[in-house]
Amino acid sequence: MNIFFFGDSICSGQGVSVHKTWVTRISQNLENLEKKYKIPITVTNSSINGNTTRQALERIHYDVLSHGVDIILIQFGMNDCNYWSTDKGLPRISKQAFKSNLLEIIEKVEKHGAKKMIINTNHPTGRSKKYSFAEISYQKSNEEYNDIIRWVVGQKKAVLLNDIEKYFFLYMRGNDEDIYTFLLKDNLHLGIKGHDLYLLKTYPLIEKEVIQIIKRKWA
Repeated sequence: MNIFFFGDSICSGQGVSVHKTWVTRISQNLENLEKKYKIPITVTNSSINGNTTRQALERIHYDVLSHGVDIILIQFGMNDCNYWSTDKGLPRISKQAFKSNLLEIIEKVEKHGAKKMIINTNHPTGRSKKYSFAEISYQKSNEEYNDIIRWVVGQKKAVLLNDIEKYFFLYMRGNDEDIYTFLLKDNLHLGIKGHDLYLLKTYPLIEKEVIQIIKRKWA
């Protein structure tokens, strides 16, 4: 069984030791299922720091689809929604292009026979101050792109939404913590506690899908 993580620095775990990242820890947990069911499970993290959905489309065939996919988790948006001063007040990837790119990624994965697709929204950030060169803050833009992710998943019954943003907000309210507890000093990338939350929210979904595929295919 081939399981892929396809995303940006949030999946690759920028700024944190590799063995502490949520994707690596999910892979480690899946070893228990591999031993229990005696089914080979290969986990590949095809994520690249700084990638947008445009870059993802350029590399998806070689990095993911050509290897065969059973389960894939997709997470992009934190670079797409970003604003650079050199872009004259425009986001790196427009909202319309982001929506179209996600739909095309899904279409490609569907055509290549993946049994389950999971798409994450992105966690909240601590970057709430407006850019000096755009009439929006990073966090507000992040929220708007998360809404696009929800809309896209809503059009595709076969795709499962893993609403990380909603989970973070609920967890913070329930535990009286602010977002800075879960982030590195850049107020964007995940710290260890952020990786812990991703693991708690994501691993049960993947475990459930793996077991279902095993029962259908190898039972």
